[in-house]
Amino acid sequence: MYILHSWPDTASLIVELVLLDLGQPFESRQIDRAAGALDSPAYRAMHPLGLIPALETPDGPMFETAAILLYLSERHGLAPAPGAADRAAFLKWLFFTSSNLHPTLLQTFYPERTAGAESSADVVAHARVKLKQFLSILNDVAETRPAYLSDTAPTVLGYYIAVLMRWIAADFPSTDYPALHRVLSYLETRPATKSAAAEMGPHPFTQG
Repeated sequence: MYILHSWPDTASLIVELVLLDLGQPFESRQIDRAAGALDSPAYRAMHPLGLIPALETPDGPMFETAAILLYLSERHGLAPAPGAADRAAFLKWLFFTSSNLHPTLLQTFYPERTAGAESSADVVAHARVKLKQFLSILNDVAETRPAYLSDTAPTVLGYYIAVLMRWIAADFPSTDYPALHRVLSYLETRPATKSAAAEMGPHPFTQG
């Protein structure tokens, strides 16, 4: 059984949705952030930076959202298998999301981490420009309806993008990106989403 160390509406939600959709048994352990659990030796042994999420697996603890998603997809599905014709494209866009969309999005929430509080406004302004670019690129990918970013079947990449877009829905509504909107709207119909995001309302991805 997997053990997911989590906190509500963080990147652990992405992993939780994928585990639920895969039908894999797992235990979700909410981290006691107020008590300093992220800095505890036990948690730092799983994630050296003390960030969320961490996933205990049969092969040892894992961290980094994209790495966890890739690991789960190789074991259980929701992405092209190694050797599949579209495997390379899937990997490319998974890491594009992980290396570009995700960290740039975080800059809008924590700009002081990038260049100090005095430069926060500039960091946010730059990040917003880049986010628009990255979402447009991913929308073009989704427009081709690849199996790894489908609007008729769940995928690890779809769930990853859906949660990220949830966090910025107020400023970057999914309706501005029609192909991605179709992906997000489909994922909102999945039992996994209805279970994991029940407290977030019926449209957790398209309306935030």
